[in-house]
Amino acid sequence: MEIHLSKILATIINFGILYLILKHYLFKPVNNAIDSRQNEIITNINKAEEDRIKAEELRKENEDKLRQAKQEGKTIVEDYKVKADKVSSDILQEARQEAEAIIERAKVEAEREKEKAADEVKTQVVDLAVLLSSKALEESVNEQQHRRLIKDFIAKVGI
Repeated sequence: MEIHLSKILATIINFGILYLILKHYLFKPVNNAIDSRQNEIITNINKAEEDRIKAEELRKENEDKLRQAKQEGKTIVEDYKVKADKVSSDILQEARQEAEAIIERAKVEAEREKEKAADEVKTQVVDLAVLLSSKALEESVNEQQHRRLIKDFIAKVGI
């Protein structure tokens, strides 16, 4: 095996030229594509991390809003419960007052009926007294005398 310096030198030069051509046309675009892809991946990872952080913040914010809404709902329900109790109390109070008014009117009406009945009894007593007195006296008495006799009778009887 002989070593030929010219062949070795030609091979080294060919290798250098091939390396420069590959570097210019292959390595540079491939490295650019790799760098671009790496930058895109890093950007996507950063964006995904930002999105995750935003999603976490939104989740916390939504949980707070939900908690607030539940609290407001409880407050509203309690307010309406208090209002309903008040309305119920007012209705019961009004019903009691109306019942008392009805009872009072019934008492007044009963008193009127009682007085009316007493007046009727007095009238009947007066008529009976006039009838009895005219029969007892067997004489004709005028209207004034009848009235006087009735008043005396009522005064004595105490009606």
